[in-house]
Amino acid sequence: MTVGTKMQQTIASAESVMANLKSFALDTVDPQAKQMYNQLAQTMENTVMTLKARLNYIQQQEPQYRQQ
Repeated sequence: MTVGTKMQQTIASAESVMANLKSFALDTVDPQAKQMYNQLAQTMENTVMTLKARLNYIQQQEPQYRQQ
C-alpha cells in the first residue's frame, strides 16, 4: 500500500468521524454535549483540511502517488 493510498484512507476515516460527531451534535438535547460534539467536529474538520493539504503536497512532490 502506498503512502498516497494510506493518506486517502486516513482522510476518508477522518471525514467519517467528523460526520458522526456532527450527527451526535444534532441528535443530543444536552447543551454541553452538543457543544462538545461541535467542537470535536471542528477539530476534525481542521485535521481533514491539514491532511488534504499534505496529500496535495505529496502528490506534487511524488507523481507516483497521484490518484489515477
